[in-house]
Amino acid sequence: MLESLGVDWSRVLDLYAGSGALGIEALSRGAEWTDFVEQDPRCCAAIKENLERVGLVSRAHVYCVSVERSLALLKERYSLVFMDPPYADSSSLRVIEGLASSALLGPGTALVVEHSRRLSLKEEYGPFKLVRNRRHGDTEISIFQ
Repeated sequence: MLESLGVDWSRVLDLYAGSGALGIEALSRGAEWTDFVEQDPRCCAAIKENLERVGLVSRAHVYCVSVERSLALLKERYSLVFMDPPYADSSSLRVIEGLASSALLGPGTALVVEHSRRLSLKEEYGPFKLVRNRRHGDTEISIFQ
């Protein structure tokens, strides 16, 4: 889905990273750098281990903090942001709002949100507009640019 939108893969942010699968996939597709944000220490350890296994440690950093806290810590501008929050976490809507108005995103940034189809997202968040939406069972993937 992202390839057809001409997304820039240079600097990636993987929020609610879990195992790091989305950010590692971005690195394997040519991303220069990926920052992973995950608050569960066991998941942070798994991301680091996964990066070591695939030889990508030198192109990534793992922040073991809450997503909300990371928005204050991070200073880079990202070309691509993945968000895959727990489906029961309604605070992710506030995170999208905060992220859309932050200096972490800029012109051309793509924001990809995986969420429950029962969680209704707006068509726009600040300057970011919904450009593509796909449903797979209970999962919905919304892409904003």
